[in-house]
Amino acid sequence: MPHVIELADDAVLGLAEAADALAAGCFDPADPDNLAHHARLLRRLGNNRDFLGDLMVAELAARHRAEPYDDAYGPQAIVLARPHGANCFLRANIWPGPADHMMRASGGDAFVYGMPHDHNFSFLTLGYFGPGYWSDYYEFDYDAVAGWRGEPVALRSTGRHRLDPGKLQLYRAHVDVHTQLPAEALSVSVNIMHSHGSQAWLDQYRFDPDKGEIGAILSNGASEAFLRIAVGLAAPEAIDLAERFARTHPSDRMRLHALDALASVADGPAARDALWARAENAGSRLVAMEAKTRRRALAA
Repeated sequence: MPHVIELADDAVLGLAEAADALAAGCFDPADPDNLAHHARLLRRLGNNRDFLGDLMVAELAARHRAEPYDDAYGPQAIVLARPHGANCFLRANIWPGPADHMMRASGGDAFVYGMPHDHNFSFLTLGYFGPGYWSDYYEFDYDAVAGWRGEPVALRSTGRHRLDPGKLQLYRAHVDVHTQLPAEALSVSVNIMHSHGSQAWLDQYRFDPDKGEIGAILSNGASEAFLRIAVGLAAPEAIDLAERFARTHPSDRMRLHALDALASVADGPAARDALWARAENAGSRLVAMEAKTRRRALAA
C-alpha cells in the first residue's frame, strides 16, 4: 500500500508560499531527505484550513475569468499551483459521497471509483477535508509485465484503508495499485504531483484483481490520437510514419497504436489479418499478444 508518512508539524503555510517552495527545488520521491522536505511542505499547507475555501470563493466570484487554461484540470481535480520550471505541481481532489448530488447524477465511474489502477507517476497526498475515501490496495511488479490485455499479473493485496483526515501518504509509481471507493461524505485530498518528461511513455494499467489480469493500458496520449487521425485522413506521409513507428518506435504502446491505425485503413479483413500476422513476429511481447487477440477477433 502507499507509504504512510508519520510527520507532526503545527506550522501553517499559505498557498503562495507553498508554490514558491516548490519552485525553489525539484521533487524527488526516491530521495528520503527530499521526500521528507516535500511531505513537511504538504503537511504545513494542510494545516491551513482556509486556503482552499478562500481560493474557491475567489474563483467563483471572478467566474474563472483569470483562470489560465493550462491549469484547468476539471471539476473534480483542481490545479492549485504549477510553478514554472518545477517538476511537480499542487492539486486538490474532490471526492463525493454516495448522497452527494454530483455522485447521484454522474455515477461512480466519473470519479474513478471502483476501477483498480496504478499510476505512472508518484505523488504525495493528504486527507484535507471530510472523512476521506477508502481504497482496496495492492502491489505488483511493473517490470514483470508487458501490458497486454488479459496478461496474468501477481497482485499482492495489502488490505482496505482510508485516507483519514490529516493522513499523509506517498503513492509510488508502478508499485501501488488501488481500487478507490467512495467516502461516506464529501471529502477533499491535497496532492504534490511528481511529473517528468518520460511520464507519457510509461504505461499505467487497469487491473482485474478477481482474475489476476491486466485489463487495459490507461495512459494513452495525444500522440497516439494524432497518428490515428492522420492515418485515417489517408495522408501518405502519415501512413509512412505509422509504418515506421510500427517497426521501430521505442515505445511498444506506440507501435501497437501505429498498427491499429494501419489496420483501420487496410483493404479488407484479409489485409488486416496479414498485418497482424506480421506483427506477431515484431519482437515485442505486448504487440505480439495484442496481435493474436486482433486475429482471433477477425476470425470470429
